[in-house]
Amino acid sequence: MDKIMILGASVYQVPLIKTAKRMGLYTIVSSMPGAYPGFDYADKAYYINTVDKEAILEICRKEGVNGICTSGTDVAVATIGYVNDQMGLSGISEIAADKACDKFQMKEAFAEGNVAASRYVRVTSLEEAYAAAEQIGYPVVVKCVDSSGSRGINVIDTRDEMKTAYEEAVRYSRKDYVLIESKLGGHEIGVDGMVENGELILLAPHEKFTYKFRGATMPAGHAFPYKCSDKVYDEIAKQITLATRSLGIDNTAFNSDVFVDGDEVYIIEMGGRAGATCIPELISIYYGFDFYEQMINNALGRPVVMPEGDVRVPCMAKLLMSPVDGTISYIDEEKLDAIRGEGITVKLDYGVGDSIEKMYNGTTRIGHVIAAVDDEDEFDRIKDRVYSAMFVDGRTLEELWRD
Repeated sequence: MDKIMILGASVYQVPLIKTAKRMGLYTIVSSMPGAYPGFDYADKAYYINTVDKEAILEICRKEGVNGICTSGTDVAVATIGYVNDQMGLSGISEIAADKACDKFQMKEAFAEGNVAASRYVRVTSLEEAYAAAEQIGYPVVVKCVDSSGSRGINVIDTRDEMKTAYEEAVRYSRKDYVLIESKLGGHEIGVDGMVENGELILLAPHEKFTYKFRGATMPAGHAFPYKCSDKVYDEIAKQITLATRSLGIDNTAFNSDVFVDGDEVYIIEMGGRAGATCIPELISIYYGFDFYEQMINNALGRPVVMPEGDVRVPCMAKLLMSPVDGTISYIDEEKLDAIRGEGITVKLDYGVGDSIEKMYNGTTRIGHVIAAVDDEDEFDRIKDRVYSAMFVDGRTLEELWRD
């Protein structure tokens, strides 16, 4: 029986763990100690920080794993690259992982690879940040170089906002530098996909649903398809190919943030793993194949099987969030079961009695909804029905959001 190591045990790794089990693999999960749901599904669990490369490598060697992967998080990717190189496994290399996990190294690689991207300056102090912003011109993006979930990233319009944004970027980072970037215009989309043996074998552009917090754009959900001209699609394919090659990303899924401005396409950043916020589920629905299975095949060095037909099922997903801090006081399970009976996926991360946080960034989700619909208004009506079944301190989330 082949063994696979999955790094992380949060809600974004649970589908990967379940899929590996369904594929008949012996599933080992490593993550920080905590009440993470993925531990319950693994054949074996190790309670260890996924950024501890040497410890993870020691476990992988001891267990004799045949592959290692993750989904929905950047912090574990560097460890995956290290283990792959040390054990000769399929998947992203350490060099590529390091570039993908450090937004400054990524920008340097993009510049060398002629990838269309924003202007940038690396800074190590607040004074350098002020100077860089003046050089680039406001508005600018102040960016932590090694976070995920939009943590430590803010768009600012004036010098007066720099100190707070810079200090937040430093607080979320393990590095001693911060990135100041020009703010791109146009329409932001996501592009996921997969690379196998140096070839782009899946290109999956999609719409992004977002909300704003302190000027930064936070992920709220996604929708397939992204409707664009053939010219724009070809330019997306060109820039994504340049980006994967400049970073050296190979034999892995990838996730990228992209701006489309007219016929121009700019790569904001790219990660060497599948995206979060239900992107693998949406890819599976839209294209008609199990994306998690193919991620695992890729990690094991098995051939990736793309769908032969032309299945295209429009679909959307959005995170469930709360506008307030509070405690879940009641959940109308009958109402949720009725919604699920319509073929809609409703996943809650918390139960009655659990404390929840007011939305802050992409990590403060309380669940998600997925539906095979092509109209956002229709989807939002479904989401409101879900909110009407969830009570926080005696009031429904639908009411709280309406207020």
